[in-house]
Amino acid sequence: MACKLLFVCLGNICRSPSAENIMNHLVEQALLSDRIICDSAGTSSYHIGAVPDRRMAAAALRRGITLKGRARQFEISDFESFDLILAMDRDNYREILALDATGKYRHKVRLMCKFASCHQEEEVPDPYYGGVEGFNQVIDLLLDACQGLLDYAIENYP
Repeated sequence: MACKLLFVCLGNICRSPSAENIMNHLVEQALLSDRIICDSAGTSSYHIGAVPDRRMAAAALRRGITLKGRARQFEISDFESFDLILAMDRDNYREILALDATGKYRHKVRLMCKFASCHQEEEVPDPYYGGVEGFNQVIDLLLDACQGLLDYAIENYP
């Protein structure tokens, strides 16, 4: 049975689709596409149906990763559908937990940066209103965190 991972940010056009596609890239390189399945969502409905932000896509492409997919909003059914739900920051972490009124799925919700080994940030910063360097920083941070997450998934979801 495959491990299912859901990456969540606010609008699902910058950070979470980047995490999803970086993770898919690492999973494919590790020949684990049959064992680890990734998706992404946003806590807001701002960008439903939109493709990833062009600036984020450019930053990812500079590292050989193509951002695919269209934005969708987090749904209550995602709690059942996914093994881990990875919030990009504390605000989205709280938004996700607020949708789990009974606390039944709390153990599935984690902060993405908890899996980083080289970077010390506690949250993946939102680069939307910043410059090119912010997008590059997010990609570097997510490459680190996704590698740690891949190692965790391999160890905990055989």
